[in-house]
Amino acid sequence: MDQDYDADLDAGDGEEIRIFNDAIIYRRGEHWQFRLWLKRENKYARKSLNTRNRATAIERGRDFYLELYANLKQGKTYFSIDAKKGVEMYLVHRQRDVDAKLIVKGRLATIRAHLKNWLDFIHRDTKLTELDRGACEDYFHFRVAGARSHAARQTTIVNEQASINAMMSWLFKRGETRVDGFDFRRLPRLDKHDESVRRSTFEAEDVAAIRAAVVGYCDKKADRIDLTEWRQRSLASHYFLVASVTGLRTGEQLQLRWSDVSWVQHRSARHGGNVEMVCIRVRAETSKVRTSRRFYCRDGGLLRSWLRIVSPEGDAGRLGDGLVFSVDGIKPISKRALFYHFEKLMTLARVDRTGRQLVPYSFRHFFITERITGGLSYGQVAEMCGTSIAQIERTYYHLNDRLRMTHALAGYEVDEAGLVVTVAG
Repeated sequence: MDQDYDADLDAGDGEEIRIFNDAIIYRRGEHWQFRLWLKRENKYARKSLNTRNRATAIERGRDFYLELYANLKQGKTYFSIDAKKGVEMYLVHRQRDVDAKLIVKGRLATIRAHLKNWLDFIHRDTKLTELDRGACEDYFHFRVAGARSHAARQTTIVNEQASINAMMSWLFKRGETRVDGFDFRRLPRLDKHDESVRRSTFEAEDVAAIRAAVVGYCDKKADRIDLTEWRQRSLASHYFLVASVTGLRTGEQLQLRWSDVSWVQHRSARHGGNVEMVCIRVRAETSKVRTSRRFYCRDGGLLRSWLRIVSPEGDAGRLGDGLVFSVDGIKPISKRALFYHFEKLMTLARVDRTGRQLVPYSFRHFFITERITGGLSYGQVAEMCGTSIAQIERTYYHLNDRLRMTHALAGYEVDEAGLVVTVAG
């Protein structure tokens, strides 16, 4: 390559000079330009060398050629890909993380949803190299004001921004963007103690009403439903009620297998004899935090009840690795079906939803809240639910009036006259 370069230097004072055989620098007006034909992209790569000096132009031309050649050898394109292609590339990368069991499928679905919202904002055909750090300054306004009735909550937007910048960092390292992230508008600090931002949960009377509603909802004779519909209603109903007594996450519950469930007898003096306990194993590959755990609970016979529906013999061992919350053991109940039956049961149970955002995941919040107010430590609840003590404390500590009252009256008692009397330590 050096021989060709030197030959061009000796060629004379022409307005075009060849660089490494296939690139050319040439003078346009007073400034030198670079040009190289890219066969794979069927276009010329053009660049101003920003100099009037011939020797400087040759040096910069060589440097740019080597940089361009190195990028092309790595499979990078010179002309920018659009936002849609960038998102597709990143999702393929994150799918490999799912395959390697570094993240769960549910996490990938969340990332995909976050980036879909970003594409709606930035436009799918926008070239990535056209984006600077301020390109998403108005993203918050778009997701709140522009979404109308589907305005996102601030916590959701913060999570979306993190996913977007994670993608941009990955694309930047591969030379597809000029910035490694966006400078989103600084958002007001969330008040974690404010009731308006708390995660909605059921009250005990709500769950009791839902349990009562399930009886009629799954009554084949009274409601005149066929076998297929009865199975679907029973499946969804058992899913919700098991969620309320186990606190399983959605992904963990949908991927629970019969081989993960076992029953043991526990001797309890408090209950005056043996108590049947359900032992549930959450596999690492189904856990959001990628760690396995095992815990015990009393489910009131819910899992055995569903077992008798899918296997009249009542033998979980015969079902092996079949999925628990599935009619056929292969395909889990869909989230769409869960939401459909959830709405039906909420209506039948007449749960007051005024000012509350109740969803199937609210059963997990109910389980955690009940355990905390029941006297379990944050550490015990965190171990059962596969999360951190900090997360439990941050999310649930200030949500329940029963806890506030307990803490306010610690060391005191109220006498018959309504007076607060100090209790000796």
